[in-house]
Amino acid sequence: REIVLEAVGQTEHAFQYAHKALRQDRKIVREVVRQDGHALQYADNALRQDREIVLEAVRQDGRALEFAAEATQRDREIVLEAVRQNGWALRCVPEAMQQDREIVLGAVRQAGRALMYAAEEMKQEREIVL
Repeated sequence: REIVLEAVGQTEHAFQYAHKALRQDRKIVREVVRQDGHALQYADNALRQDREIVLEAVRQDGRALEFAAEATQRDREIVLEAVRQNGWALRCVPEAMQQDREIVLGAVRQAGRALMYAAEEMKQEREIVL
């Protein structure tokens, strides 16, 4: 466990080489994604559906939303956390949520060019564009 956490601290892709049992261990995965949100991609599928794990991952790096299970990608609170942490996460957001004013606004405030992933009607809103 300590070795895996140390390795993840050294390089972001180290978790992929951890034993499957460690990638299925909820406590370890939670600690790992706190250090590197992108490590979520190497976690067991069941943990990629775990709301708490995914929240930890997107708080560390909003782009980790890409590696979350589909159901958690539709969770509004998770999506808001993700786009506020990294506006580029908007590209991983389900199309219906790319029409959500608060989500789009959170994304473009963090990364203005994320507007390219917003729904067309959002691109016409003055407050969002400016």
